Amino acid sequence: MAKPNYSFEKRQREIAKKKQQDEKAAKKRAAREGAKPDDLAEPAPQPPRDRP
Repeated sequence: MAKPNYSFEKRQREIAKKKQQDEKAAKKRAAREGAKPDDLAEPAPQPPRDRP
């Protein structure tokens, strides 16, 4: 009978947890960016530069 590889199982759980945390952070970030007014989200256009 094969011996269980607990290190592999632990690593898989850690990877799943990290993925879930990243998804949650991305969702929060998107919600925060969506709440900002549009005029502040985009930078103001720069005036054209004079060429020497």
